Amino acid sequence: MTEPTWFRLHTEGGRSVLYLQGAWRLARLESIEARLQRLTLPADTGIDASALEQIDSAGAMVLLRRLDLEVDAASTLAWTGLNEGHRRIIDRVREQLAVGPPPPAPRRQSWLAGVGRRVTLLVELLTGHANQLGGTLVAMASLLLRPHRLRMRELVQLEQTGLDAIPVVALVTALIGVVMAYLLGLQAEQYGANIFVVDGVGIGATREFAPIIVAVVVAGRSGAAFTAQLGSMRLTEEIDAIRTLGLDPWQVLVVPRVLALMLALPLLVFVGDVMSLLGAMAITGSMLDITATAFVARLQDVLDVRHVLVGLLKAPVFALVIAVIGTRMGMTVGRDTRAVGAATTSTVVQSIVAVILLDAAFAVLLQAMEI
Repeated sequence: MTEPTWFRLHTEGGRSVLYLQGAWRLARLESIEARLQRLTLPADTGIDASALEQIDSAGAMVLLRRLDLEVDAASTLAWTGLNEGHRRIIDRVREQLAVGPPPPAPRRQSWLAGVGRRVTLLVELLTGHANQLGGTLVAMASLLLRPHRLRMRELVQLEQTGLDAIPVVALVTALIGVVMAYLLGLQAEQYGANIFVVDGVGIGATREFAPIIVAVVVAGRSGAAFTAQLGSMRLTEEIDAIRTLGLDPWQVLVVPRVLALMLALPLLVFVGDVMSLLGAMAITGSMLDITATAFVARLQDVLDVRHVLVGLLKAPVFALVIAVIGTRMGMTVGRDTRAVGAATTSTVVQSIVAVILLDAAFAVLLQAMEI
């Protein structure tokens, strides 16, 4: 069988015409393309498709690409004899070829570029938190001049952040006290220094462990709740509605949550102090034969009130940072449900990291001040 001829070039009267014929289909594309490679067309060539039986997008693409190589632009050629179906296919392929190839895949970033991008994001994040902190402090300061602007009904957050958190705080801190006393007791018992376990638990729990453990619990509970609440309000455009009513979102949404958490966290830390000491008292009584009376008597001798005050004074600072991060992430969350979940998770992580860094800063500062 002889191979079909899909085109022929005819020159007459100084004008060249390319006659298309046969079926330009994907199945014979390799043969068609091989024939087209040997084709040379003058610039003023016309295209006659009256004998063209079939053409698909693959055949049209090969033809148009070859014509673009031979002449300035295939779209400037004179086409004759195209039926409506073939014309639609050729025009559509021509439009796609005019768009050009898809953009190349982005190059893999170098490690230095990745570090720079992450540093930039971190700086933007810290700048946003600093702006939120400044706005919160300004809004709180304005309440000193206009106390009537404080929305007392919004302080219902105090119940959610404080009273409702007491059970979980009491349980966690009591277990922390048990663990601290148990680990210290294992070492102290070897040297007959059982009574000194009270010193370590009393000072360590009230000064360091209770504040930081309570702050971490509150960060995962109240900080995440603030972000979820405000993020949902932003998603449903309730924050925009508050602005439309002429109200200040800072006074309505941010300040009450910050004040509630700053009032609640010191109370929760105090509960944590008491429960951690009770947990330690329970384990030392059975493990080290330290009676409750001896435990309390030793605690009165070694636990200076300044250690308790240091832990309580850390609490409002921790609360301010947790509330600022939680409200800021909620107020700036993207307007989709996935962004709300991601912002809530980010709030917990950022709050815990911020609490640990602040606690380390307090430790260095108070040590330098000999407090």
